[in-house]
Amino acid sequence: MSRAKLARRIIVSVVAALLVVILVGVVVVVGLVRHSFPQTTGTISVPGLGSRVSVLRDEHGVPQIYADSSADLFEAQGYVTAQDRFFEMDLRRHITAGRLSELVGSAGLDTDKVIRTMGWRRVAEQELPTLAPSTRQYLQAYADGVNAYINQMGSPSQMGFEYSVLSQKVDNYHVEPWTPVDSLAWLKAMAWDLRGNYDDELTRARLAGTPMSLAHIAELYPDYPFGSHKPILSSQDWSPSGSGSGSGTDTTGSGSTGSGSDTTGTTSSADGSSTGSDGASSSASPYPAYLGGKTAQAAYAQVTAALDAVPTTLGRGDGIGSNSWVVGSSRSSTGKPLLANDPHLAPGVPGIWYQTGLHCRSVGKDCPFDVAGYSFSGLPGVVIGHNQTISWGFTNLGPDVSDFYLEQVNGDQVLRDGSYVPLTTRRETIKVAGGNDVSITVRSTHHGPLMSDVLPSVADAGQGAPVEGKKNPGSYDVSLAWTGLQPGHTADALFAIDKAQSFEQFRGAAKNFDVPAQNLVYADVHGHIGYQAPGRIPVRRSAITGSPPGFWPAPGWDSRYDWTGYVPFTDMPTSYDPPEDYIVAANQAVTASDSPFLTTEWDYGFRSQRIRDLLAATPKVTPARMSQIQGDTRNTFAPDLVKYLLPLKVDPFTADAQRLLKGWNYTTPTGQSRNGAAAAYYNAVWSNILELTFDDELPKDVKADGGGHWMQVVKVMLEKPRDSWWDNKGTAGVLEGRDEILRQAMVQARLELTKQLGKDPVTWQWGRLHRLDLKHPVLGTDAVPGYVRVLFNRGPWDMPGGSSIVDANGWDAGKGYQVDWAPSMRMVVDLGHLDASHWVNQTGASGHPFNDHYDDQTDAWATNQTFPWPFTESAVRKATKDELTLVPGADKG
Repeated sequence: MSRAKLARRIIVSVVAALLVVILVGVVVVVGLVRHSFPQTTGTISVPGLGSRVSVLRDEHGVPQIYADSSADLFEAQGYVTAQDRFFEMDLRRHITAGRLSELVGSAGLDTDKVIRTMGWRRVAEQELPTLAPSTRQYLQAYADGVNAYINQMGSPSQMGFEYSVLSQKVDNYHVEPWTPVDSLAWLKAMAWDLRGNYDDELTRARLAGTPMSLAHIAELYPDYPFGSHKPILSSQDWSPSGSGSGSGTDTTGSGSTGSGSDTTGTTSSADGSSTGSDGASSSASPYPAYLGGKTAQAAYAQVTAALDAVPTTLGRGDGIGSNSWVVGSSRSSTGKPLLANDPHLAPGVPGIWYQTGLHCRSVGKDCPFDVAGYSFSGLPGVVIGHNQTISWGFTNLGPDVSDFYLEQVNGDQVLRDGSYVPLTTRRETIKVAGGNDVSITVRSTHHGPLMSDVLPSVADAGQGAPVEGKKNPGSYDVSLAWTGLQPGHTADALFAIDKAQSFEQFRGAAKNFDVPAQNLVYADVHGHIGYQAPGRIPVRRSAITGSPPGFWPAPGWDSRYDWTGYVPFTDMPTSYDPPEDYIVAANQAVTASDSPFLTTEWDYGFRSQRIRDLLAATPKVTPARMSQIQGDTRNTFAPDLVKYLLPLKVDPFTADAQRLLKGWNYTTPTGQSRNGAAAAYYNAVWSNILELTFDDELPKDVKADGGGHWMQVVKVMLEKPRDSWWDNKGTAGVLEGRDEILRQAMVQARLELTKQLGKDPVTWQWGRLHRLDLKHPVLGTDAVPGYVRVLFNRGPWDMPGGSSIVDANGWDAGKGYQVDWAPSMRMVVDLGHLDASHWVNQTGASGHPFNDHYDDQTDAWATNQTFPWPFTESAVRKATKDELTLVPGADKG
């Protein structure tokens, strides 16, 4: 046999052997994956049920559940949700309990330390007994359903493929029974990601420790543009009661950071003295003594590092909010209201939302639910959707509900109004899979937990620095006051909303919606529309005279800066059938009034005003038009910037790209088109402008992300060509102005895209830069080997839109062009014909990789397509592909 033939035979044999190995591997993987797929037809016995329950699933696997009692309805919801999403539920409860290390090993330790310090689960445990008896019954029924699933499936590998993978690292993992507290704790995670302005508060405090003046910092926080971007409610829609409840004692109401003439630049200590930088008495410092010194900066650095350790459960960033709007009968083509909602949250697989319908076969006092919409895995009920009479949507209200306090700690005591009082302490033990237990001591002041204790990366910084002219026994610590760390009644509110049949009942339910504070939009089948702002909003004074309350960290040793109460619900903005007959709530300012004081740090309204303009230009809005608006990709800030870019003289190579901006319609589509090429170049220019203008002065971990906040900053600065922010501090001896920075940005963007997309600008595509990868929260990260990630992750998709665009596929200019937040779902509800409503989810109903419904809605979602949303039983049955019957069964223990 020739050597050539022998070589070919060897190669064929090796390839054949490899194919056998691969085939066996595939068979094993497929077998492990399919173990956890849910049974969706036939009959299953479920202990605890009182009677038969029907579970009807459509072509996308979305369950609609029919039962004779509320207890059966929620037990079935718990069972069915666990069938589809149990690993996601288990992961969430480990995160919210500060027990992630038990599931993933030492990689979860930093997360656990932070969440144990805040005590999310402890708060949920305190909350449970305060809830309405019916709410506790629903939570328990849901837990019973989840536990029936756990008992029937037995081993973790039967519940999710993730457990099989994790078992290679975590031995003998045992799934614990589900409890009502597990459900409540998830509400704390939701509230945390939607809490408001704490990032900006910390950033300002850190900038105060640099040579920046208040005026320089103030330019980064411009006033809300009420003249061009209308608030949710006009003065005709709502006006304050006049009592002034909730107004801060020092706020100007203008959103100013305190750089105006009324700012004293000092603060009075508890004994009435005035102090300056880092504790030394002074009348010249623009900051209070405690705010800008080195000891404060060390404490801020600790807290920033600690809070960054909390994983993204819903999302964070400029775009974390939502679009929602409602059109009344006079503006609707159907003669009845239309309601749209698309919350902007962090993308991932499985998606955040779980679609479901909950139907009592006979709706009445004993079984009052007939509702469908979007729920969270692990939480009973429907969070956003509609029942047989009303529909509602949420967007993030974004009030300032968290404050940081600098504390003077000496051993186990903290300074309080001139005297030292004991700290509250407790010991927490964190179990680590594959490692030793880790114990931490959680310390708290009157305001809240000391977050600077959690990751003491700067443990010895600032020891012994003077405070108020006196020797300080140690460095500053930082405590966190947050409304989410107090027991609340949001769970009561959610069930009450599911049952509400009128705006009055809807408002009554909203009164208990403590955290996270949301904009609630409303519509009903009788032709009415409405709005309500709920939430527990603290009342306090400003830490710097002339600044809004909560804008800066406050001195914890002075009780005058404590919270003094909460804004009464009766003082919160509301509207019912406003004159315009439409309401747009897209995270913009609620009203132009500064009473009650909610915050000054709204989204700056680029999205909301675009939606308003499109509605105003449509005399009769159709359901299809509602969906079209959700997919609008126009960048409404771009015209302001482009008019400064086009006149600039650049080299011929750059001019080839600059010409793309001439005639651009400011849309940001995917695919090959001149508008898509122009969008790619514009966004690259925008990214480079931010880097050249701001990143040379900001801390390295606080880069300009390019969202609506930064659009408004630059919009104001464009009219100031010699503003000091334009000067690039990295070019010593050169004083750049606006035009030079814009020119450099265009040149750099041309070079950047030439490398990434090719030499010819007309071939560039925004979608090739702006891509979405859906990643599994545990087994889809870069820390996991690629051969594992590919089993769980999906993508990429080329995406249209961008930050502060209605189709809000947001990106962070400090990190790249990839999509960091996006519409987590879309829905359009037709109150004239509920069965004609439409919806789409970001991924699918299933959390099981390779299940048909793992990501079967994503292609449609990415292109702004939606699916019919049947509601009445006849319509649901017509769309049914699978029917499962749950029957009462004996408890086998």
